This record gives sequence, structure tokens and C-alpha cells, in this order.
Amino acid sequence: MGQLKAIITDFDGTLVNTQEANVQAYATAAKYAGCSFDVAKYKKSFGLRFPEMCDALGIPDDKRSKLKELKKKFYPMFFRYIQLNKLLFNFLAESKSKGIKICLASTASKDNLYNVLNYFKITDFFDYIITGEDVINGKPDPEVYIKALEKCECNPEDALIFEDSEVGFKAANAANVKYIGVKI
Repeated sequence: MGQLKAIITDFDGTLVNTQEANVQAYATAAKYAGCSFDVAKYKKSFGLRFPEMCDALGIPDDKRSKLKELKKKFYPMFFRYIQLNKLLFNFLAESKSKGIKICLASTASKDNLYNVLNYFKITDFFDYIITGEDVINGKPDPEVYIKALEKCECNPEDALIFEDSEVGFKAANAANVKYIGVKI
């Protein structure tokens, strides 16, 4: 590893634990959208982009747009379940105070991500934020991390990624960036 110039962190499951809020919002949305929702299958697919998650859950194509719309509507009602990874956030703050760029790189939807950041009042903390709308491919494709490196004007050997999922580890490896696995 070279001189650390940038720290890139994933969002869901790494910086924040959003799983229970997502479970509650999707379960509620599924009820109103008229489709079934299997919590165990959802938890196994956590971290996938919406279309892949729907495939894993067997959500019919004709129910997906309604499910997505309703989940977005209900999600803020369950923010009380979201937990900020304070240990990681404090480490990022200390690193930022030493001149290291801090980038949030996630394939989560921009609206959901910013709503949660605003809820915790940390939106302006990050030097750069990359969301699912900024990339074409989801993880394990390294696109989100390659874009983060470009934004930070940094080589892979000068960066470190915090990540929680197997697809995220694969994306970090494919981007040639060292990573630390996080579980919250």
C-alpha cells in the first residue's frame, strides 16, 4: 500500500445498518403492492440492486415499479431502526482531519442514501458521494470503486475501502484496492 490518500466506504451494512428499516419498508410496501415478501430471502439478497433483488425474491415484473415507489414512500417511517456505525464514522472523521479524502461509494439509490445521510446530518461530511445513479453496473463489478478513485484523484494503492458484503469484496479486489471487512 502506498501513502493513504483516500478512504472509500460502502453505505448499507458498512457505514449504516439499514437492514431492519429496509425489511420493514419493503414488507409494508409489498403488502400495498399486492405481492409476497419473504424476509429470509430478502436478507440473503441484501446488497443487490433492485432488479436483482426482485429476481431473487420472485417479485413479478408487473409489481416492481409499484413496490419501488411504495418502498421509497414508507422507508423514512422506519429510520428509527437505522444505526450509524459510530466507530467507523469516528475513524473517517479522524482520517479526514489529517487530509485524507473521504468518499462514500454505494450502488444504493440516490434518494434513499441522501435521506439517511440527512437523517444523521452527515451529508456534508463526505468529499464525494457516488450512488447507484452514477454507475451502470452493480457490485461485484468494480465500477463504483473505480469512479471513487477517479473522484479522489487517487491510485488504487493509495486508497482503502471499507465494505461488508461478498459482492463488495469482489468489487474492491477487481478495482485492485485493499479493503477491510466490516460487520455491524
